[in-house]
Amino acid sequence: MGTLAFSFIALLLSVAAVTVRAQTDPRDVSAMQDIKNSLVLPHSLDWSSGDPCSPWTHVHCSGGRVDAIQLGGTNVSGTVSPSIRNLTALRRFEVMNCGLSGPLPSFSGLSNLQAALLHHNSFTSIPSDFFQGLTGLQTIDLSYNSFAAWSIPDSLRTATSLQNFTAVAANIVGSIPDIFDSVIFPSLVELHLSFNNFIGGLPASFADSSIQSLWLNGKAGHSLLNGTIDVLAGMTGLVEVWLHYNQFTGLIPDLSRLENLQDLSLRDNQLTGVVPASLMVLPSLRAVNLTNNLLQGPTPAFASAVRVDMAGINSFCLPTPGVSCAPEVNTLLSIAQAVGYPLKFAQDWKGNSPCDSGNPWSGITCLAGNITVINFENMGLAGTISANYSSITSLQRLILANNNLTGPIPTGLATLPNLKTLDVSNNNLSGLLPSFGKSVVLNINGNPLVGTIVPTPGSSGTPGASPADGGTSASSTKKASAAVIFGSLAGGVAVVSLVGLVVFCLIRKRPESSNKVQSPNTVLVVHPHHSADQEGVKITIAGSSENGGTSENFSQGSGTTGDVHVVEAGNMVISIQVMRNVTNNFSEQNVLGKGGFGTVYKGELHDSTKIAVKRMESGVMSDKGLNEFMAEIAVLTKVRHRHLVALLGYCLDGNERLLVYEYMPQGTLSPSFQLEGTRPEAPRLDEKIKHRPGRWQGC
Repeated sequence: MGTLAFSFIALLLSVAAVTVRAQTDPRDVSAMQDIKNSLVLPHSLDWSSGDPCSPWTHVHCSGGRVDAIQLGGTNVSGTVSPSIRNLTALRRFEVMNCGLSGPLPSFSGLSNLQAALLHHNSFTSIPSDFFQGLTGLQTIDLSYNSFAAWSIPDSLRTATSLQNFTAVAANIVGSIPDIFDSVIFPSLVELHLSFNNFIGGLPASFADSSIQSLWLNGKAGHSLLNGTIDVLAGMTGLVEVWLHYNQFTGLIPDLSRLENLQDLSLRDNQLTGVVPASLMVLPSLRAVNLTNNLLQGPTPAFASAVRVDMAGINSFCLPTPGVSCAPEVNTLLSIAQAVGYPLKFAQDWKGNSPCDSGNPWSGITCLAGNITVINFENMGLAGTISANYSSITSLQRLILANNNLTGPIPTGLATLPNLKTLDVSNNNLSGLLPSFGKSVVLNINGNPLVGTIVPTPGSSGTPGASPADGGTSASSTKKASAAVIFGSLAGGVAVVSLVGLVVFCLIRKRPESSNKVQSPNTVLVVHPHHSADQEGVKITIAGSSENGGTSENFSQGSGTTGDVHVVEAGNMVISIQVMRNVTNNFSEQNVLGKGGFGTVYKGELHDSTKIAVKRMESGVMSDKGLNEFMAEIAVLTKVRHRHLVALLGYCLDGNERLLVYEYMPQGTLSPSFQLEGTRPEAPRLDEKIKHRPGRWQGC
């Protein structure tokens, strides 16, 4: 009886087992048969039954579905069948350290897949839709395969559960996609992409990521990642950073927020600048490698518990850690900081003395151990002009021309006692021009925004607004960037006619050469000019011209003997901002006189030169009046005569109509004109001028 009962129970168990096997999903059975046929299995693996859930060796099933294939290290070879994407319940696929080859099939749609360990094989390609729909993927390792060049596809962003993405030496090319923020990948902690062929810089999304371990180190001689490493400052979760063997430039950012950072490897890049003090006091730091960069300033001193490698090339001023550089070195480094610590400076500025004759510093000239000339012309500098130039009191010449400098000219430069030349031409400077002494030769050509206030990001105000627009004080608005010699006015149709007659007669008698001013964005710069027989001012009219010229010059002295100079002035436009600056925003205190069509204002430039500006009343000028306004400009800008005040510029801006004349401080000509400062030697000529009521009389 007992034997019969035992046999019956065994039969029931056998039937139950057959029933379980019969419940294996037929799609999984078919897919596993295809996978079996594509592989070359070692004898140690038993996949002989017809049902993979019988189970086959290293195959795991749950609920009649295949959910794990774990063949890592089993010497399996062959290829992986595309049928793997039919195993929709698959959670783990592990084939690392095998002999697999051929194309890697698409895993698209395997939403339950959590881990795919494919490293150390010989897969030859990866499809672009490989990651599509892998919403449950947490770990993937594609390292050390034989992939043809491929880029990280956009489909990776669908793997939103990703925690560890590793693809070391996987022949990835192109840029690192800007997708690794905590919104797309909230759980990503390891990004290991060393030994690939990336180009470009670190993506901005890194700053908003949860990455703790970042491997982007390159191969010696094949490193293409470049740009700055500023984004590291925002990666507060970092524990380990490997960026060695790349081409990163710029400085090491402030890493004080990286309180958990333990391992920092930046060796073999082109980093410049001073090592931030905050790095040396990070509480968790255990290893730092800065070898073979171009770091400057004092050699950093780390705690004794930190493993430090700085044995290779750098540009520290002194070899002893923690010893400060000489004051003049610190000054020059602060100047370099304002332009991003250029590579050229870091390569050439070595040692602890910029005046060491045996080790010349690029752009620096010394005399008797003092810096006398700084010439950074045409160096591609971008940034601002450091205020610390003003601490080099021995400086005689400062040349910063032909760069990409922005911001204002520091006011401290005007206090340098020995400065003779300042050339900042052809940059993108803005702001008010400091008051330099008459002994300083100043060149600001090619900076059309000098004289305007350009707010920095986050500040209030309209970009390009003048001090008058922005409501700054009256004293500051008197300091303008453009300087011209102007005078009082002669207007009206009679003047136009008479001038035309004078020009016709005198040019026939004595033709003169002409200078052309072609810039539609004119900046007028005063240069004091002295000669044996005259004392005057050299006027540089600078700006872009249609034919590529940058400036044209003309000189006018008080003792000139020429009667007429015909000047093909073209478009002598002066900005409304400059006009507001020099007239203290058309202050009532600056009014010289008023007439039927406008008011004349006295202006004052940065060097105390006085000018006169005729401002037409807004709204009173008809089309006919505008035509006459332009006719006066067209004629008077062509004429220079010792008996006529010169029209040197004009402004048309909305309803604003302004004429700019020479200003002669010798007194008025006649009661009918009420001009302050016309030429006193010309009464007979100008007294013949008749005026009709309502014309531009009584300037």
